[in-house]
Amino acid sequence: MTKKVAIPKSLAKVGKDELSKHQIEIIELPDDKISTLLELSSDADGVIWGLAPFPNETLAKMPNLKIVARIGVGYDNLDVSYFTAHGVYVTITPKANASTVAETTVGEIFDVSKNITNDSMAMRKGDWAYKTTHMGFDLEGKTVGILGYGRIGRQVAHMVHALGMNVLIYSPHAKESPDGKVVDRETVLKDSDIVSLHMRVTPETKHSIGKREFALMKDSSVLVNLARGELVVTADLVDALKNKVIKAAALDVFDEQPLPLSSPLFKLDNVLLTPHMAANTVECMNRMSYDAASEVVLVLNGEKPLWAVTE
Repeated sequence: MTKKVAIPKSLAKVGKDELSKHQIEIIELPDDKISTLLELSSDADGVIWGLAPFPNETLAKMPNLKIVARIGVGYDNLDVSYFTAHGVYVTITPKANASTVAETTVGEIFDVSKNITNDSMAMRKGDWAYKTTHMGFDLEGKTVGILGYGRIGRQVAHMVHALGMNVLIYSPHAKESPDGKVVDRETVLKDSDIVSLHMRVTPETKHSIGKREFALMKDSSVLVNLARGELVVTADLVDALKNKVIKAAALDVFDEQPLPLSSPLFKLDNVLLTPHMAANTVECMNRMSYDAASEVVLVLNGEKPLWAVTE
């Protein structure tokens, strides 16, 4: 019997080709609603999935399901322990996006430090002199604090160290680094000019960056978050930016996505906002699509996946 896999319509061609090559029937989903998934493919053997929630009760309505292959590395949108207990693999694509997200992180650090986006937007409005009252700052000699030292955090540390920046690192699992100094969490917050978040969302890290943490940071410091919006208490961040408790922020992820136009963040000129595009390159999307599809192929052929999440 032909195996069926539900995939996002936007999945890169290389991923679709990998599935087709193994005679797997593809069901393209026009959106990321669970109702659509169940309507079009309740009998699917596998699902390639993005960032939308995947509730536990969905499993009871998909009796053939053997794998949910996440496109990316985060998996806080589903309950891995529950899925595993019900015989369904959850996989990620850990080698596909680290370098791209690290590059984008450093790109946003450059942008904020030199006011690139704000200067460009002011120029488009005819304000050539905006730059004279909104000066940037050098990165060389400054300190970047990295919270979370997985694949992306390590690459960011390596890149900014090469720019002549000092690097402070905190992670419960980090012991040493060739690119910086491993210190305690408070030291990272107090001594860094830029604090970059690279943790996954857990009960310990969810909303762990809030009023207390902003009070510890320098008033000249910048918060960079390209990890997950749930790491930060948004209301506390808005207050910190409004009241100049910290200098600026660069955010690519948010508690609610898309970020509602009513968000107070849009009214602030000291925050760079981007639409969760850290991995948005042709090469990265190809790698993630292919790797997710390859995991599905392995599982549907009765083999173990390479990157199953275990908790």
